[in-house]
Amino acid sequence: MSDSRPIGVFDSGLGGLTVCKEVFRLMPGERIVYLGDAARCPYGNRSAEIIRQFGGQDARFLLAMDIKMLVVACNTVSSVAIDEVQKAAGDVPVVGVVLPGAKAAVSRTAEKKIGVIGTRATIRSESYTRAIQSLDPATKVYTAACPLFVPLAEEGLTDHDISRSTAQRYLYPLMDIGIDCLILGCTHYPLLYEIIQETVGTRIQLIDSAYWTAREAQEILIALNGQSPDRKAGFENSRFFMTDISPTFAETAAAFLGSKLLSVEKVPVENLGTGLPDAAPVIAPQRTG
Repeated sequence: MSDSRPIGVFDSGLGGLTVCKEVFRLMPGERIVYLGDAARCPYGNRSAEIIRQFGGQDARFLLAMDIKMLVVACNTVSSVAIDEVQKAAGDVPVVGVVLPGAKAAVSRTAEKKIGVIGTRATIRSESYTRAIQSLDPATKVYTAACPLFVPLAEEGLTDHDISRSTAQRYLYPLMDIGIDCLILGCTHYPLLYEIIQETVGTRIQLIDSAYWTAREAQEILIALNGQSPDRKAGFENSRFFMTDISPTFAETAAAFLGSKLLSVEKVPVENLGTGLPDAAPVIAPQRTG
């Protein structure tokens, strides 16, 4: 038995493409329908009420496309509004990014001291703390909001002194506590992986929530006998929707996904949650000048 329907993935912007990258690597035959709500990005500084509203709208947009699984690639929505998304999804399996990362960290920490970095909303929600301590109550969790990491990743400043000094400011306090695992609690953060690892040193293991989320999705599809019968060309047959497309979209998306996107479909924000894609296909604009 197999299931050729696509996997739905959404995020507040481009960060969720890091999850898509891992899905394509682990399951090259799987098609994805991706929604990036760049017009309202970032979600991390929004109220819980608005995050729930946006998350529900994003979910319903993808659910209208007959997906077999919904991946919430946004840590903020996974932390604040996962119940809203699951309610909208009904019988469609929902995978968030919090629990997979928590499981990976708990299985790897020796000192039982885990650090978590993310947006203000993710850290304020204490979702990772609850998830980790539900798995091992003896493990201590230390968190830090890193709001500047998202714009640095979006601007492509992944190997720049500004990013290094920002990482030092955010991460040195966690290092002083003695953590031995650090969860990258935002799907933008893999772009800053090298600078973060350089800052904390090799003694601290980095847990990429994007990778572990893709692993969780793979395991669920295997358990449900829901894998695609195709074994390749998932990427070529996928669709990518954005609520806004910036002049630097093409190169930024390629950095997150690890591959160039030839086209993207723009969907009006007011159509999210209505079940009406009404998207206009466009060629991803290139940087000029």
